[in-house]
Parts: sequence; C-alpha cells; structure tokens
Amino acid sequence: MTATQDGSAPDVPRRHVPVSLEEAAWLHGAGQGRPEDLPMTAAEALAAGWDTPALRELAGLPRTADSRYIGEVFEQALSEAGIALPDHNLARRHLLRRLAVGFLAGEVDLAGLASDDWWETEAETAQERALMALLPYCACCIPRTPELDQEAWERQLRSAALALASCPAIGPGA
Repeated sequence: MTATQDGSAPDVPRRHVPVSLEEAAWLHGAGQGRPEDLPMTAAEALAAGWDTPALRELAGLPRTADSRYIGEVFEQALSEAGIALPDHNLARRHLLRRLAVGFLAGEVDLAGLASDDWWETEAETAQERALMALLPYCACCIPRTPELDQEAWERQLRSAALALASCPAIGPGA
C-alpha cells in the first residue's frame, strides 16, 4: 500500500461482509450497520429471491450515496418486504448475544469484546447483565489493570458468554 501525497494512508474501502436482509435490519436497528454496505446487501437479497421496488432502488445506489437516504430507502425496502425494523435496545441485545457466541467460537478475541457503548443497552436477563458487567471498556486498559487476574477474568467471561449463548436467540434465526 502506498501513501498519499500528504503521507497518510490512502482510503481503502472496507470489504463488504454478506449478511441476510433480516440480519442487516438488526444491525441497522442497533446503529451498528454501515450504510455504504446496504446497497450490496440489497443486491444480494434480490439475488436470493427478495424483490420490492425499494430493494431494487437500494441495490442501484452507489456506496457513496448520502447515508441518510440509503437508510431511508433501506427502511422502506424492509417495510415492503414485511420485515419489521427492531427497536434499538432489542437489536442491541441481539448483538450482545451474537458477541457472546462469536467469543465462544473464537471469532471474537478479548480486544473485540472491548467497547464502552454496551452500557447503553438495557439488559433484560441475568445472563445479559452478567456478561455486560465483565466486558472491558477498552482493550488498552486490560494489561494496565494490576489487580486484574486475567486468567480468572477470561474464565468468567467464557462462563458468562456460555450462559448467554445458551439462552433462546433474539432476532434472525430465533
């Protein structure tokens, strides 16, 4: 990769990771989806057999289209397809369970668990609260906490993630 004239790294577009239309709705509801990925998600949904006017419009939008407009067309496409847009907190709870499953499967490492925005999720189960209480605010703070027994903490995280992953799913595939 070569640097730009000002010495910074060039803007490299992120690779689109295919998700189902339903999963995209949950990501969008939680504020976690990337609007620039929605046109490709729409194109994949069309290829999978979904077909609505708004979905066709969305599939034809460039990644660089206004993100608010992409979101509006996506929400219209969901409505036309009969897919309800989940409320923010329910979608966040779905993502928390997905995070637990990903951690147990080795797809998410300790640094991937670090986030300071889980506090805004209104946990409704003891399993959700237990996992959220153990999630680090940031990855850089973990080794800087001398009183932290990292092995014991990782065991607690795995136990809490297993308890949450064992609960019935919320969202797609539930």
